Amino acid sequence: MPMAVETAPPGWMQDWAATGSDKNARIGVLLVHGFTGAPPSMRPWAEFLHSKGYTVRVPLLPGHGTKPEDLNEVKWQEWPAKVQSELEELFKICDQVFIAGLSMGGGTSLYVAEENNDRLSGIILVNPMIHLPRVSPQLAYILSRFQKLRASVGNDIKRPGITEHGYDALPTRGIYQLLLMLKITRENLNKITVPVQLFYSIEDHTLPVSNTEIIMAGLGSTNKSRIELVNSYHVATLDYDQELIFTKSLAFIEGLTLSK
Repeated sequence: MPMAVETAPPGWMQDWAATGSDKNARIGVLLVHGFTGAPPSMRPWAEFLHSKGYTVRVPLLPGHGTKPEDLNEVKWQEWPAKVQSELEELFKICDQVFIAGLSMGGGTSLYVAEENNDRLSGIILVNPMIHLPRVSPQLAYILSRFQKLRASVGNDIKRPGITEHGYDALPTRGIYQLLLMLKITRENLNKITVPVQLFYSIEDHTLPVSNTEIIMAGLGSTNKSRIELVNSYHVATLDYDQELIFTKSLAFIEGLTLSK
């Protein structure tokens, strides 16, 4: 059985960017995939936004898109650094920039947003991650010393036959690094004051709803909304509620766009 990574369409397991058209070309959206995931989980959403004229970027996060062991070699700072460099590319050519993140991509987006609050126009989150209940970074570190790879949590998708082309194993040292980043992110959520739109699946086998609750309570934003997804699991960007996410996020962006 080939790894899901190897079955991705050609060119989908790397950074992808597309310049927009007409009046929306100067509005950028950066879309960030999840832990053990890959750009294919965000690509259809990015292509939808691009079809509406927006400039989009979908990065491949460090340690992803190759083999699970590589995710055990990454330091957490590399993920926000990658997202920041992608943001800088958008800031060069766009007047307004939005960031969208799935799962750990949501947590990473929040970390970066805390540093770029004055430059961003809005944040869109899908089943974002901010913690693992009862698993501290210290506990994760200890566990990672005994077992480097665990059973995968990826591909939690209700639609049959759909894959995000992620890893089929869970790198434990990567989890330790991820929890270090999320701890800092959680402590600084109140620094975020830009509008936030959050989607969450009521049936999610990867992350408990406490992640959504912590984020909604911690944000400094006054404009923040939470939308329930009733027919999707964790990777909702590829699931039955995909079109709902696409259309609601489009309305969110349009509502915050200055050049009407």
